[in-house]
Amino acid sequence: MSPSLAEANGVRWSAHGTGGPVTLLIPGLGATPGEARLPAVGLAGTRVVLTLPSHGESPAAPPGYFRYQTIAADVLAVADEVGATAAIGTSLGASALLAIAANHPARFERLALLIPAVLDQPRTAQGADPLARMSAATEHALSTGDSSRLQAVVAGELPPGQDFADYVDKRVAALLRLREALTSLPAQVPVPDVSALAEVTARVLVVSATGDPLHPEHVAKSVAAALPLSRLEVLPSLIPLVTHRRELRALLADWAV
Repeated sequence: MSPSLAEANGVRWSAHGTGGPVTLLIPGLGATPGEARLPAVGLAGTRVVLTLPSHGESPAAPPGYFRYQTIAADVLAVADEVGATAAIGTSLGASALLAIAANHPARFERLALLIPAVLDQPRTAQGADPLARMSAATEHALSTGDSSRLQAVVAGELPPGQDFADYVDKRVAALLRLREALTSLPAQVPVPDVSALAEVTARVLVVSATGDPLHPEHVAKSVAAALPLSRLEVLPSLIPLVTHRRELRALLADWAV
């Protein structure tokens, strides 16, 4: 496979496995490389994992990059480059896939949208937004060199009673590179007109979490309701991609058949 056209913006990707089908994976904002690969474990064929700008080993995003339509255009360019017929998007990745689906309803055969965060209403319309707290804590860490406030915000979004220290450290390090994204994304939407999703021909799995303020369950329900061939699964966890990996893999294995 030749380098993707999206590399001009700093997008990187890596291929794992061989043969078909080719499944594209688009991670969430601030995801570590390990998190980005998790949904692909056990899937047949070739899995192509994207690393967005300002993530992992990718260079810093160019100014103004973090807009849903810009990210969607890069995701689509990579999908076309590698011949992906299926895609799995987590949070921000799910938003990018929704934007693609609205404009290219027949592009993919299968889509998995994991913990979608926003559809047609911006986060700022929902009142107090946890992403705003994360943004403020990130600004404080960058200006003072003290990341304890940001660590507390990240830890506060996790289930109590478990040791997530390593996860928190990695997440904090990732968020410190994402000042612009944390500031600009809350006022945006990936799909201004939900009716556009009525033409989507892909078979879609939507996975939601319970009690996750960053990824409200009602958004996942709205996403599933807008897509003709969708299945909604709600996993009982704040962070099901970490705590319910076995269940998620079973859902994706069934979706991939």
